Amino acid sequence: MKRGLFILFLFLFLAVPGLRAQVFQEEHPAYKHFYRVIIDNDTVPMIGLRTFYVFPPEKFKNKKEEKFYWKTVHDVKKTLPYAKLIYAIFIETYEYMETLPDDKAREEHMKRMEKEVFHQYKPVLKKFTLSQGKMLIKLINRECNQSSYELIKAFLGSFRANFWQFFGKMFGASLKTDWQPEGKDKTIERICILVEQGSL
Repeated sequence: MKRGLFILFLFLFLAVPGLRAQVFQEEHPAYKHFYRVIIDNDTVPMIGLRTFYVFPPEKFKNKKEEKFYWKTVHDVKKTLPYAKLIYAIFIETYEYMETLPDDKAREEHMKRMEKEVFHQYKPVLKKFTLSQGKMLIKLINRECNQSSYELIKAFLGSFRANFWQFFGKMFGASLKTDWQPEGKDKTIERICILVEQGSL
């Protein structure tokens, strides 16, 4: 709707007699839509801002609840970038596997990928606390819209998925953890939104 109004406004603006105009759309990290409009050698920026969310201030019943909230904020800030990275790897791997000729080539590629990812990120993940590990599992589900268990099963098979699920269970974490942004994970979802837009 907003994009339609913008295009209509631009069309009416450019229809003014005597004006010669060119429109260039560009990428900009801070804006959803960024255009350069050149009118008779003058450049006018036209910007469509990203959605900015505002929530009421958090209310805590006691100091313990407040402390837990800020610990959750810390855990989200530490793990959210890795959840987004995993999503990017997931998309890239899926697209690359589509180009491979057969199942054997795909299986070899996945074995190689597993070793490379494990080798690269093991030193970082080893430093995560148990609560951060659980948070990462939740946020992977948020980013990928699938549980970690389902992702491992899809790429590495049931045996590897069950192995990692058993390994996680030994430490009190489940790869089958679901994501409920309107339910039990509402506070975490709110924190994620605030972190993503840079306001927390």
